[in-house]
Amino acid sequence: QVQLVESGGGLVQAGGSLRLSCVASGRTFSSYAMGWFRQAPGKEREFVAAMSWSGDNTYYVDSVKGRFTISRDNALNTVYLQMNTLNPEDTAVYYCAAAYMKGIISNQRRYDYWGQGTQVTVSS
Repeated sequence: QVQLVESGGGLVQAGGSLRLSCVASGRTFSSYAMGWFRQAPGKEREFVAAMSWSGDNTYYVDSVKGRFTISRDNALNTVYLQMNTLNPEDTAVYYCAAAYMKGIISNQRRYDYWGQGTQVTVSS
């Protein structure tokens, strides 16, 4: 079992920044690819970013490329999502997830564990 706890969400004005954190406990964190997903009101949950277990590979949805950066610190069992130049369309509950695999993937069905989510609200 892996437990994931997100933090760092909040209310920010358009153009601002936030850094989300996700701390993992349980099995070996470094064995898992990590992903960030989000769900806006009335919409389905969507992929945002992912990073391989080693940190060597990353993948982003087009709408956040150049603005968001995923990173991880395996010594701290933590994955981060640095979000810059936020806009109201980024408003959503953000979830981190862990997939027991060596690669990298955006398909949320392949992720084994999920956090409870943290709310990000961007005002215009």
